[in-house]
Amino acid sequence: MTAGTGKDTARPELAYDVSSIREDFPIFREPVNGRSLVYLDNAATTQKPQSVIDAVTRFYTRECANIHRGVHYLSERATESYENSRSKIRRFINANSLQEVVFVRGTTEAVNLVAQTYGRTHVGAGDEIVISAMEHHSNIVPWQLLCEEKNARIRTVPITRTGEFMLDEYRELLGPKTRLVAVTHISNALGTINPVQEIIRLAHERNIPVLLDAAQAVQHVPIDVQALDCDFLAFSGHKMYGPTGIGVLYGKENLLEEMPPYQGGGDMISYVTFEKTLYNRLPYKFEAGTPNVAGGIGLGAAVDYLESIGLENIRAHEHDLMKYGTMELWTLDELTIIGTAREKASVLSFIIEGIHPHDIGTILDKEGVAIRTGHHCAQPVMDFFHTPATARASLGLYNTREDIQALVHGLRKVKEVFR
Repeated sequence: MTAGTGKDTARPELAYDVSSIREDFPIFREPVNGRSLVYLDNAATTQKPQSVIDAVTRFYTRECANIHRGVHYLSERATESYENSRSKIRRFINANSLQEVVFVRGTTEAVNLVAQTYGRTHVGAGDEIVISAMEHHSNIVPWQLLCEEKNARIRTVPITRTGEFMLDEYRELLGPKTRLVAVTHISNALGTINPVQEIIRLAHERNIPVLLDAAQAVQHVPIDVQALDCDFLAFSGHKMYGPTGIGVLYGKENLLEEMPPYQGGGDMISYVTFEKTLYNRLPYKFEAGTPNVAGGIGLGAAVDYLESIGLENIRAHEHDLMKYGTMELWTLDELTIIGTAREKASVLSFIIEGIHPHDIGTILDKEGVAIRTGHHCAQPVMDFFHTPATARASLGLYNTREDIQALVHGLRKVKEVFR
């Protein structure tokens, strides 16, 4: 069952104890402008449970040391904690081996890594890279840079007016010059859940590898990279209740083995002379320098937290909220929801006629409601819908129907101010 589908439930909160979950997040005890915080900016970054905060604090207070190099107690302890997190992530996405889990700063670095290593060695003049029209800038610009360097070109899969990926057009774009497909699993601007299984299958029929941008997916839907058969997958820790500055690139081991290093320095080497350097084994070949040790440990704690609740439970809860939020927003005159795909996850983007999204966000903030306004690093999407920006409320595992009601109440105040 994919997110956005399945049996309807009246109130998942009856089985899903959202009140208890909210207690895990200390930020909800902090007032905003004298009001209780209503946080609806989860697609930008999620709040952190106490268990993640404690894991990071524990590293800095009890086991702070550099990893992989030391033989002393603290270094060995820090290395064990860091590598335990890699094991948790391998299990979380069902990678075949630890060698396929590369720590990076986030989704952006992961995509750039693939572009500058796999891309540089496989893309030449006249070749093509296929992306979709709903991509985040981080899955557009790295490919543009590569294509400019190699005299290659990007082919773009169009989307419908409801924000859905057009599979028939995609099938036609795949050809003998296609060297890679890079698409988002879930759109950050529209909430669209793309048919990634079919996208991958069609590409693999032509032996074309596929990179999935899963930055908006791993915290909402279970991902099994072996079942999907994707070749690369990228995601960020801070969008899945973990720390900032840490993320993951998954890659099939045979592909990672043949790719050259992304950066040079310590830990990515096995032997160095002035004449030649021999590189370390996977995944360390791509992990030059001292990593974000605390971030990696915190990301492992975030995986533990998500698994303790269960992604299927989270998905059902968020799906109920999205349906409820959609119905509530439809009650507001002159409000248009941008992105109405049949398969959606946790994003409610909208505009109100005659009111700039920044003004909407500013007034809502005074009410203690945090949303995102702007182009959401997806300017081609905004151009397609003929709007410079949208207001975006994005949902997380701790949100409630009361949060939706506070949003709608705030939007009524917005309309009062401007009418």
